[in-house]
Amino acid sequence: MPERGRFGRPRSLRARTTLAAVLVVLAALVVGSVAFVTVLRLVLVDGVRAGAESGLEQAAARVEADGASAVDGYDEVLVQVVGDGGRVLAHGDDADPPALATADESRVTLDGERWLLVADDVDLPGGSEATIVYGASLDAADTATTAVVTLLAIGVPLLVTLMGIGTWIVVGRSLRPVERIRREVATVRAESHGVRVAVPETGDEVARLADTMNDMLDRLERAAVAQRRFVADASHELRSPIASVRQHASVARAHPDRIDVDELTEVVLAENDRLAGLVDGLLELSRLDERGIGERRAVDLDDLALAEVSRIRAAGVCTVDGTGIGAARVLGDERVLGRVVRNLVDNACRHARDRIAVAVREAGGAAELTVDDDGSGVPEAERERVFDRFVRLDESRSRDAGGSGLGLAIVRDAVRAHGGSVEVGTSPLGGARFVVRLPLGG
Repeated sequence: MPERGRFGRPRSLRARTTLAAVLVVLAALVVGSVAFVTVLRLVLVDGVRAGAESGLEQAAARVEADGASAVDGYDEVLVQVVGDGGRVLAHGDDADPPALATADESRVTLDGERWLLVADDVDLPGGSEATIVYGASLDAADTATTAVVTLLAIGVPLLVTLMGIGTWIVVGRSLRPVERIRREVATVRAESHGVRVAVPETGDEVARLADTMNDMLDRLERAAVAQRRFVADASHELRSPIASVRQHASVARAHPDRIDVDELTEVVLAENDRLAGLVDGLLELSRLDERGIGERRAVDLDDLALAEVSRIRAAGVCTVDGTGIGAARVLGDERVLGRVVRNLVDNACRHARDRIAVAVREAGGAAELTVDDDGSGVPEAERERVFDRFVRLDESRSRDAGGSGLGLAIVRDAVRAHGGSVEVGTSPLGGARFVVRLPLGG
């Protein structure tokens, strides 16, 4: 028995579909059967009436020609000639007195048989008037109607039962792939990798459901991978500054004469800044992994580049050339795009000997951001790996000078989220050239 939900309704979709189909078909068949029997009865009775009226005309003609006695030989029909006061002047073999009703289309039952009566006025020989009544049997119509009602009473429940069984089977077979998908998805665990449901080659709703489930599993797997990567990255990179602070604090406590308060404070603040940068970078990457970018709107890429040029000039960390910045508008998240420009500019300043150049232009239907430096550049074999997380190609640098190793990873993920691309090559200044291409918008 199917499980019952609230108000006693079955929870099974198969049972609900079958029940709904049975009720709809049953209602349609009942209404159709009633209409059919009604129309059939009217047609049959109309045929009896037409026969009675034809017989009445013939009998009336004979009575007017030969007198009332002309109806004496009629049998298997009811025929009476009724005079004034309801007196029966003549009658057929089956229409003994008393007088029949003279109202047209009356019905009478004699010896368990129903008759339809029709009547008309006639002129008898000699100048007198009378009414002739003619009756035709409704037995054939009643028999046919009863037979049809009996057949429908048997056929409708049988048909509805067969239809219900067929619907139960068809719906069950249709839902079988859905149940298979449910079982397959139920086996998926957090540690499952690459598990997907089989997509039937039917191209119907079930196939689209399987595709949707696979898309959902893809998103869940990417989210799980991003979470595990975040935890791994955080545990790996945060360990170093924490250990550095702990080491200096332990030395300061054990040997207060070797590290003064100012030196310890400088170390703690520096490592704190480094921790803040790491956490900020990891959170940004986590947001990009899980949710992508926020609300898209028109963003002037040249304004973001000019703001970074002004910031670097004010800080005086290196010489920056912004003469190549032209107008270019893209569609995206202004905060994330601003982070992209800042990370590229900071990376160029960190690796430049003295000079960097920032340019923005429209080229080939895309907005192109270029950041050059005059540093040592990026070896060709490392130009893909440089965008990986926590990659520092210049191992001779300190961790503070070399950054957290997350800036270019954020650039790559943010640009991809905007439908763009980023690549690194050789700069005309002698160092590295980073080129970001984003679709135009707005």
